Amino acid sequence: MSIKHTDWQELEKKVFMPVFKRNPLTLVRGKGMKVWDDTGKEYLDFVGGLAVTSLGHCHPVLVNAVTKQAATLIQTSNLYYTVPQLQLAGLLVKTSCLDRVFIGNSGAEAVEGAMKLARRYGKIKLDGAYEIITTHESFHGRTLATTAATGQNKFQEPYTPLPTGFVNVPYNDIEAIKRATTKLTCAVMLEPIQGEGGVNVPDDDYLGKVRSWCDEKGLLLILDEIQTGIGRTGSLYAYQQYGIEPDVMTIAKGLGGGVPIGAFLAKEAACVFKPGEHGSTFGGNPLVCAAGYAVLSYIIDNHIPEHVQKVGSYLYNGLQDLAGKYAAITGVRGKGLLLAVGLKVEIAGDLVLGCMDRGLLVNNVKPDALRLIPPLVVTEKDIRKALDILDKVFKERQ
Repeated sequence: MSIKHTDWQELEKKVFMPVFKRNPLTLVRGKGMKVWDDTGKEYLDFVGGLAVTSLGHCHPVLVNAVTKQAATLIQTSNLYYTVPQLQLAGLLVKTSCLDRVFIGNSGAEAVEGAMKLARRYGKIKLDGAYEIITTHESFHGRTLATTAATGQNKFQEPYTPLPTGFVNVPYNDIEAIKRATTKLTCAVMLEPIQGEGGVNVPDDDYLGKVRSWCDEKGLLLILDEIQTGIGRTGSLYAYQQYGIEPDVMTIAKGLGGGVPIGAFLAKEAACVFKPGEHGSTFGGNPLVCAAGYAVLSYIIDNHIPEHVQKVGSYLYNGLQDLAGKYAAITGVRGKGLLLAVGLKVEIAGDLVLGCMDRGLLVNNVKPDALRLIPPLVVTEKDIRKALDILDKVFKERQ
C-alpha cells in the first residue's frame, strides 16, 4: 500500500499533529548546497536541516557509508559489541578532551544523558546535590526535563509544573551563576554560543570564569555543543576557542550529516555510571555510527573547520556590508557558520518568505533575527549568491 497525494501541505493539515509552523514549501530532493521542491524549483540552502547537513545534501561519503552499512548490519541493540559504534567512539575520544562516550539518537537524548550523569555525580560525589544551573535564552531540547533546563518561557509555560532541579539565570553573567550556586548544585550547563536563543555570543572570558567557578566549587561543567560542535564555529568544538575543557559535552546535529544521532562525552573522573544506569535500544546502532564515523572523519581529514573560518569570515563581512547599507539591520553576530542578522523590527518571517521566493532558504530564529547556518562545505560563490539575494530582499522592504 502506498500513499499518493497531489497536495502534500493539505495532507499534513489533516494527518500530522499541529506542532510545526512550516514554511509553504515541500522539499523532495537535495544535492550539495541545493534543494528542490515538488514543482522543480531550486533553492540555495542556508538552513542546512537546522545546522545538521554538515557536508551538504547527499554527500557521496555519507551516502556510501549508509548504503554499505545498510546492506551489512543495521541494528543489534547494545547487548553486543559492534565495530562502527566503537570506531566512532574511539574517534570522538581521540579528537576531543573527553574520555568516555555514550551514543544516542538525538541532541535531546544527549542532554538527558548528560543531566542524568550530573545527577548521579551529585549523588555520589556531592552529598546528594542534584540541581543544574542553566541560562535564560538557552535551548537544550524538547523532552520534559530538557524543557525545564531550557531557559525560555515560551517552551516551558505549556508544560508546567516542570520537573524540578533546574535553575535558570541570565546568560553571560558569572555573578548570576555564583548567586544561584548552593549546596544542592551539581553542575552548570551552557551553550558556548546560544543557537536557538538568537545566536548570542558571550564575552571572551565568560566560559573561563565559569570553568574556574566550577573548579572552585567542585561542580561539573557541561557544555551543550549540539549546535556549535563538529566544526560549525571554526574549530572542531567551540570550547577549543576559549581555552577551557568541559567535564561533560553533548553533540548531535552535524555529527550525522543528516542521519539522526547524538552523543554525550565525559571526563574519566565525571563518568560515574555503572552498568544498567543508562541505556538505549537504538542508540549507537551500526547504521548511524557508520554515518557519524564517515562524516567526522571527512571533516577532520579535509580540514573543514579551517575552511569554516575562511568562508565564515567572508559571510560575516558580507553581512556587515549589508548592515551598513540598510537601517533595518542592527548588527551581525556569531562565529564561523553560525551567524545571525539582528533586525530593528520583527520582520524576520517576512524576510524568510522574500528570500524563499528568490531561491534562498534562511531561518527566522527570532522575530527580529535571521539565522544563517549553511552546510560547512559552502563556497564563497554560494555566499556571494546568498548575499545578492539578501541585498535584493532588504532593498524591497526598506
